[in-house]
Amino acid sequence: MSDTVPSRKSTRLVTWGLHTYWRFARGMTLGVRAVVLDDQGRVFLIRHTYVPGWHLPGGGVETGETALDALTRELGEEACIAIDEPPSLFGVFFNRQASRRDHVLVYVIRRFTVLEEKQPDREIAEAGFFPLDKLPEGTTRATRRRLAEILEGQPLSATW
Repeated sequence: MSDTVPSRKSTRLVTWGLHTYWRFARGMTLGVRAVVLDDQGRVFLIRHTYVPGWHLPGGGVETGETALDALTRELGEEACIAIDEPPSLFGVFFNRQASRRDHVLVYVIRRFTVLEEKQPDREIAEAGFFPLDKLPEGTTRATRRRLAEILEGQPLSATW
């Protein structure tokens, strides 16, 4: 066999090795979520068209994008909200429901501008501000936990 043409066995070993490396060594994924609190004691929540429950607005940080750029982009797209001052980073949470490498940065935003009322679209079925003591039915456990940690001083969880 020629030295310039790899054998099938060596090709399989290289492929297996690359797959194994990719599976265990690839980088983590990163997402952002916004806890947007107004001066009337309400929080902004969204309901997606493709997953059940009410959630904090946010999404994935894209390649070449900072977390704050992603947060700004996601709030504009999902909430029609502009951030008026730098938000406070509340915490970093491991989200094992998404993958074994996913983490979510949660920011608290108290100064913002509502650019317009968010209308339903292909991604967002409903969105709006809700009183903290009257969250909509179906508000996710993770959303309720973050709010309790931020507003009630509940112990901070490491997981989403």
